[in-house]
Amino acid sequence: MNTEIIAPQLEALGNARRLDLYRHLVRAGAAGLPVGSLQERLNIPASTLSHHLKRLVSTGLVTQERQSTVLICRAHYPAMNALVGFLTDECCADEGRCDTRESAA
Repeated sequence: MNTEIIAPQLEALGNARRLDLYRHLVRAGAAGLPVGSLQERLNIPASTLSHHLKRLVSTGLVTQERQSTVLICRAHYPAMNALVGFLTDECCADEGRCDTRESAA
């Protein structure tokens, strides 16, 4: 995976509000969530939600689909899996073995 793609995704998820929003979408599964439901769950103004969604959509982490008058947002799982893969694919490659059982401090 290209770091030109990954870096903006990580930057977008580096904002606590966007990370929370993204986690809600990941938990929602393939059905996604309507914008109104996201706004209620996150308790943020529509303009703020729109700003954060725009950033996640522009990085490819979220997709949107209009269903009549409702805008459905979904985590784009292929992008999420590629991002996670990028972070873990070469785990301990220089060490020759990988023992990731140590707990995070």
